[in-house]
Amino acid sequence: MTEIDPWGGLEVKDYSHVFKKFGLAPFSNQFSKKLDHYLFERGIVIAHRDFGSVLERIRQKKFFINITGIASSGPLHLGHKVDLDLFVFFKKSGGKNYLSVSDLDAFLSRDDKQVPSIEAAKKNAVDNLSFALALGLSEKDVFVQSQGSGKNPRRYFEFAFELSKKITKNTFEAVYGHVDLGKVGANFLQYADILHPQLKEFEGPMPSITGIGLDQDPHARVTRDIARRLPYEMHLPSFVFFRHQSGLREGSKMSSSRPETAIFLNDSAKEVEKKIQGAFTGGRPTVEEHRRLGGIPEICKVYELLSFHLPDSKKLKEIYDDYKSGKLLSSEIKQIAIDFFVPWIEKTQEKAWQKMDLAQKIVFGE
Repeated sequence: MTEIDPWGGLEVKDYSHVFKKFGLAPFSNQFSKKLDHYLFERGIVIAHRDFGSVLERIRQKKFFINITGIASSGPLHLGHKVDLDLFVFFKKSGGKNYLSVSDLDAFLSRDDKQVPSIEAAKKNAVDNLSFALALGLSEKDVFVQSQGSGKNPRRYFEFAFELSKKITKNTFEAVYGHVDLGKVGANFLQYADILHPQLKEFEGPMPSITGIGLDQDPHARVTRDIARRLPYEMHLPSFVFFRHQSGLREGSKMSSSRPETAIFLNDSAKEVEKKIQGAFTGGRPTVEEHRRLGGIPEICKVYELLSFHLPDSKKLKEIYDDYKSGKLLSSEIKQIAIDFFVPWIEKTQEKAWQKMDLAQKIVFGE
C-alpha cells in the first residue's frame, strides 16, 4: 500500500519515513534566508526536490516557470490559500505563471456525490478562481484545463495523451496503490499541467517550480520520472513541499470533503467565529493548571492557523510565548484568531465578488 495518499483525509504527523525512502531534501535555513516570506521563515515549507536551480534563477533575476493547480472539487479553504500564497510569491520573484483551473481533474478524480458533472466542476471553478484573483492572481496567470493551455490549447491536449504512454499500469499501482481510471485520467492532466510550459510552443526549456503539500509527493515523483522519458529537451521539474495545514479537529487535515475541519473562504463571519471557537487547542483542563503549566502551542489548532496565515512574525512570537507561559488562555488565543480572520475573510470575499464576472468569463470561455 502507498505510504501517502494524495486523496486521503487523515492528518499525517510524521513524514520522516517519506524523506528517507523517497529522497526528499529538507528545506534548509540557507534557502529560507534568501527568500523573503514567512512561509519559509517559519518552516512551513519543509522539503524540496531540486529547488536550487530555481533559487539560482531568482538570484540572477532570470525567468522560471511557476505552476500550480487546484482541483475544482468544492470551495477553497485556508489550506488552499497556502498554495496560492506560494504561487503569488514566486510570481513576484520572476515566474512565468501557469495556474491550472483544474475542472477536469475535479470531475475525474472525485466521486459523483462530490462532483456529479463537469458543469458542477466548472461552477466550483468559478468560485475558486474568483478567490484566486482576489488573492493576487491576474487573468493572464491562469488557464482552464477543459479549454487547454491558452497559448496553444491543441498542443496541450496532444501532450497529455503523449504522456499516457510513458507510465505503465504496474508503475501507477506501485506508486498510488490502485488503478482508478478516473484518477488515472486526472493524473495525466496534472503531469501535462506541470510539464507542458517547457515545450517549445510555450516557454521552452527552463527550470520550473510547483508548490505542493507533502501528501502530493507521489505526483511529483511520477512527473519527474515521465520527464526523463520524453523525447524533448526539458529540465526536471522542481518542487517545494509545505506542511499540510491540519484540520480544526484533532487528527484530521483541512479538507473540502470534511467541512467541519476547515475554514472556507466563502464561510460567513459567524461560521468562521463558530469554527474557531470549537477548534481543538493546547490548553490545560483548568484555568489554574493552564496558568501554572502553560499551554501547548505545538498541538493547538488555533495557534497553527495563525502560524500559517498571520503575516506579522513579531506578533506571532508574542502569542506563542504568552500561550506557552500560561499568560494567554485558550479563550484569548481564539479571540485573537477571530479578530484576525473575520475581517480578513470579509475583505477577501468582497474582492472575490468583484472578480466573479471575470472568473465566469475565464472558466466558461464567454
